[in-house]
Amino acid sequence: MIGDVTQPPLARKPMEFDVRLAVCEDDIRGAQRLRYAVFVEELGAGGDLVDHENRLERDELDPYFDHLLLIDRSRDPARHDHVIGVYRLLTSERAEALGRFYCDSEYDLAPLRNSGRKLVELGRSCVHPDHRRGAAMLHLWNGLADYVLSRGIEIMFGVASFPGTDIDRHAMALSYLHHFHLAPPALRVRCLPEHFQQMDMLPRAPVDRQAALSAIPPLIRAYLRLGGFVGEGAFIDRAFNTTDVCLIMDTSAMSDKHREFYTRKAPRA
Repeated sequence: MIGDVTQPPLARKPMEFDVRLAVCEDDIRGAQRLRYAVFVEELGAGGDLVDHENRLERDELDPYFDHLLLIDRSRDPARHDHVIGVYRLLTSERAEALGRFYCDSEYDLAPLRNSGRKLVELGRSCVHPDHRRGAAMLHLWNGLADYVLSRGIEIMFGVASFPGTDIDRHAMALSYLHHFHLAPPALRVRCLPEHFQQMDMLPRAPVDRQAALSAIPPLIRAYLRLGGFVGEGAFIDRAFNTTDVCLIMDTSAMSDKHREFYTRKAPRA
């Protein structure tokens, strides 16, 4: 019977997610394939080591980072499409052995290094477009929280991006970040002088908070809600076709409310 209300509704198949560090070459390639789809195809990035033939976004630092992955278990790792979310992570110990963080090419990180606290740099964060409105980000953030807490990380930082290299397009959002979310002096990294772009392009008074927040990318807004700050000055990344700010989060300064949100468990797959 058409429309028989006695029929049970169709059960939705649960999302089959795993969150873990990359453990093999297929995992790394899966992460690089997702990064290619997001950063190269969607956002127009480039770079000397981008492999257009195999659709891989990669660089010389990949072998030194931990790659935190959100895995769709229903997909075949051999096809390199099983990774639907990724964070690239570099602890201060690994950075010391390597001799640098990725952000060293954009910002003077002396305040963070001189803090004497355990650091982790976050980068290349992205989620497949099909999963940006679901539970995927919560799963990925939960994995990041586990990583940070299990290693005693005290400060997370990394560049986050606005699309495009026209800084005037982002004048209100950048001015809002500078006036209301600038990092405290002890942690205030600064864009390198040769790349420094003023963020306070508008005075504090006329900045429309709601309009500014709506113009800030969702990932940056999420960090602000968790008590994050930004460094001083923006960086124009022409290779990635973005305008970057440096986000900093002091885990010890997170309020109980923020900490509960950040560390809460995602729904089981």
